Amino acid sequence: MDTSRKVTIAREWIIFALSLGLGGHIVLGLMLHAPEQWRWDEVGAKGLFIGISVYVVVQLLRSCWWALRPKLGRSLEESER
Repeated sequence: MDTSRKVTIAREWIIFALSLGLGGHIVLGLMLHAPEQWRWDEVGAKGLFIGISVYVVVQLLRSCWWALRPKLGRSLEESER
């Protein structure tokens, strides 16, 4: 496996881990601010679900960024002329 492939895989795992961590923090914040509306026995499943949802949103935003980036670069070059 070449170095660029390893870097890409590491980057994706880092994004996935940060998304799961953010999902856990979101659920913890919801539990601490409204404990009567959340049951403690469901925290793990909800944290995982919210973490995966955060990961999906991040990937959608990255896809939009990669799709719009060439267009944004061209419009900046045209405005400089």
